[in-house]
Amino acid sequence: MMAGHDVLSARYPQGLLFPEAVMREVRGRFLQVEHDHAGRPRMYFDNAGGSFRLKAAVERFAEIDAVPDNTERIHPVARELQAIQNAGTDDLRMMLNARGGSVHAALTASGAMFEMVRAIALNVPGTNMVTTVLEHPSSYDAMERYAQETGRELRVAPSNPATGGVDVDAVVRLVDQGTALLNVIYASNISGAKLDLERIVAAARAIKPDLYIVVDAVQHAPHGLIDLQKTPVDGINIAPYKFFGCRGSGLAWLSERAAALPHHKLSAKPEGFWDLGSSSPWQFAVVTEIADYVCWLGRQALQEMPELAAAVGRSTDGAEPTRRALFAAGIERIMLHERALLARLLDGDGNGDDDVGARCGLRRMPGVQVFLDHPDLTLRDLIIAIGIDGVDCTQAVHEYGLRGVTVYERSVASLYSRRMLKSFGLTGAVRVSPLHCHTAEDVDAFLRVTADIVRAHAAPAAAMAAAA
Repeated sequence: MMAGHDVLSARYPQGLLFPEAVMREVRGRFLQVEHDHAGRPRMYFDNAGGSFRLKAAVERFAEIDAVPDNTERIHPVARELQAIQNAGTDDLRMMLNARGGSVHAALTASGAMFEMVRAIALNVPGTNMVTTVLEHPSSYDAMERYAQETGRELRVAPSNPATGGVDVDAVVRLVDQGTALLNVIYASNISGAKLDLERIVAAARAIKPDLYIVVDAVQHAPHGLIDLQKTPVDGINIAPYKFFGCRGSGLAWLSERAAALPHHKLSAKPEGFWDLGSSSPWQFAVVTEIADYVCWLGRQALQEMPELAAAVGRSTDGAEPTRRALFAAGIERIMLHERALLARLLDGDGNGDDDVGARCGLRRMPGVQVFLDHPDLTLRDLIIAIGIDGVDCTQAVHEYGLRGVTVYERSVASLYSRRMLKSFGLTGAVRVSPLHCHTAEDVDAFLRVTADIVRAHAAPAAAMAAAA
């Protein structure tokens, strides 16, 4: 029998757009969706490098950060701040479906990742450490550094250029009784391919039941549901600024055994306490605003799609859904909308010819290459890597910018891209990453811009060929 999530994927393989009324309210809850900070019209399709900010998150950040009080006091304002931190901590556990363990608030998700890898590498015996070629530098470099520092072999699972991800077997075959730590990314920030974390965790633990596993969920968290009861790992990080929140915050959850490992901390603090110094209460307030928004969206989704109830484990007896059930429904609905946007980007609206950019989609658009284009959209987050014939990826990004569209180049010249691109056999790509607050009309506008760039560069090329 298929799980609820799998039933939804089977029923909506091409996704499902939000109802018009929900779409309007979603857009109204975010800042700068239609223009930049200076009021200039633009289309922001670089959400894999950040994300649109929730108005409520930015307002709450300013409100809480303006409070001068120290949380480690006993007066009423301090107690209020403590309650905000506790609520945000509870919400992070809820978002991850984590039980127990420790929540670590850091300046960045990268910093949290380095600390988790360091604690495990320096304190867990073994002869090797395993990761993948698609890791963000904060994971890969941490693994490389501490493998060298501890004299261990670093084993790196290769990518699969056909899927844009990493195969389960490619990871698991590197794990043995000598593996001290397995570190894997949830989804590629270049291809959008999701790794099958549930199968990876189960297969790796079948080989070594007490294996420590750490996951980078920064890219995936805003786009798909995380459930640590199904994927029991020892550490996982997210970045609120890529999850509709604010910069200056990185959050991690650690299992009880991982949190208890020796790590940087004040000596008098409890064994599993990971924060150094006073955490900023606004970090936790922003987490709650993110959770509130997704839960609101989940409530709309449950009314719109009763079949979501089974997918998120909600009781159908009329009882009020739990906060986790609402959050899960919201993320599942985001995923369906984003899948529909992905399908439209790739295939257009299905009503036009190949030379009509807004209708044909990127797959059939002459002069455009879609890299790492796995046909099963249920295995992908909303990221596309493309190339335009005769146009360097950096120049293509510039051309998009001239037309009011912000995208991002991924080039082998960048330390953030080189290793991953080489594994795919690519030298560069234009990364296109919308968000769920975008509409089908936004996608159509992007396709028209892309077709215009193709035409603008095809004409000079044709003229040069004729002259030759």
